[in-house]
Parts: sequence; C-alpha cells; structure tokens
Amino acid sequence: MPLLEVNSLHQGYKRKPVVRGLDLELDAGAFGLLGPNGAGKSTLLRSLATVSRPTSGSVRVFGKEITTAKELRAARREIGFLPQSFAYPADFTVVDFVRHCAWLREVPRSRIPVVAAEAIERVELGEQANTPLRRLSGGMLRRAGIAQAIAGRPGLVILDEPTTGLDPHQRVRFRELIRDLAEASCVLLSTHLVEDVAHTCARIGVLHEGTLRFVGTPTELEKLATPGSPGDTPLEQGYASALSRSASHVTDAS
Repeated sequence: MPLLEVNSLHQGYKRKPVVRGLDLELDAGAFGLLGPNGAGKSTLLRSLATVSRPTSGSVRVFGKEITTAKELRAARREIGFLPQSFAYPADFTVVDFVRHCAWLREVPRSRIPVVAAEAIERVELGEQANTPLRRLSGGMLRRAGIAQAIAGRPGLVILDEPTTGLDPHQRVRFRELIRDLAEASCVLLSTHLVEDVAHTCARIGVLHEGTLRFVGTPTELEKLATPGSPGDTPLEQGYASALSRSASHVTDAS
C-alpha cells in the first residue's frame, strides 16, 4: 500500500483551477517534483501536507483517506512539512523553533529535546542553535525550516523549494541528507532546478499547468530529450521536452 496516494485531485482558489485531476502514488524513497514557477507545485504540496483541503478528489496518507479531525490529527503526526515561506516568532532561537514544531506534531515531550538536537545537527546548525531566527541568514533560516520538518524522522517529509538560499556546499550536504532520509521515509521535494533532484531522487515528476506531464526515473526523463531541446544536460533537455507534452499522453514511466 502506498504511503501517499492521490486520486483525481483538483485544487484551486476562488474558482481558479490550479491542480487539475492529478493522480500519484508514492512510497518510501525520494521523489522530486519539477516544474516552472506557477506550475502549481506549492498548491499541490499544501494539499498533500493536509494544509489545504482538495476541491475534489482524494488524498490517502499511510493508507487512510482523511475525513475526520481525528484522522487529520493522526496524519499530521507523521508529516514533516517545509512550505515555501513560513512565519516564526522573531525572538525564537533555532532550538526553540524546532522544539515548538515538534510539539505541534505531538512528538512525545520526553523525546522533543533529543529529536530537535538531532535535526539541528543534521542541517549543520549546531553552532547557531541558540541564535534568534531573526539574526540568521537566508540560507540558515532555510536550514532551520528543514530541521523542523525532519525532527523525529516523520514517515512523510514534504519540502517546498528546500535549497533556496543554500550555497553549493550546503546543497551537496542537503543531497546527502535526502538520500539518508529516503531510506526509511517518503521524501517529496519540489524545485524548478533540475540539478537539485538529479542525484537524490529515484523518481521524478514534471508538473506543468496543474498536470503531471511525466512521472518516472531520471534516466527515463533523459530519454525524452529531443534534438534542439533547451538545456545543458540530457536531463535538462528531457525536462524541457516533458513540459511540452500533452497531459493526456502521460503515464507513469516506472
């Protein structure tokens, strides 16, 4: 049974459709969601993280469709979510923030200090653990956001543009972290940068205008490349070709 199952998902705002009839199944491992700005990635991730209720269709998390407040609360205990932007109390330190988010996910109180410390170390913010968030650089703040999402090793980790603001060294370390998390959890990360998923994700989805234009492995995406496709690598060229595909012709290549 998939850890995350989406059937005929529609989502939008004020009658404006954003996600259109999307189907997707994910299990343990890393899945990279590619797409240009405005493709609907953030809207989709908010639905999968149970932040936004779908307009229609269903989302099953850990084999259960969420229909009651009790089921929603249970699902959120096992979902770590990093939105594209997030609010925080300005005077919270890094450790305050990560502990607070773990508490919101109902991590047992006795475990919160341990899981928070582990998550902070994994994103290499140990030296800044007692620094107020308002004093962090953009890249450090992003890493604090990643830390709160992975604290306690939830079964489903959803990361929206997680590498924004990270320098090259930090992005390499982030890839190592994703590979480690994906051994036991379902990790879904979105980006418009192909290289962010090329070396970390076993499967890739290409979202464009609210529909999936491709789902498959990086190698299968490379095979979509056609002569003259824009891009510096076969994967970038395959991604460009996938964007031009008709949604009606897309199947899961894997």
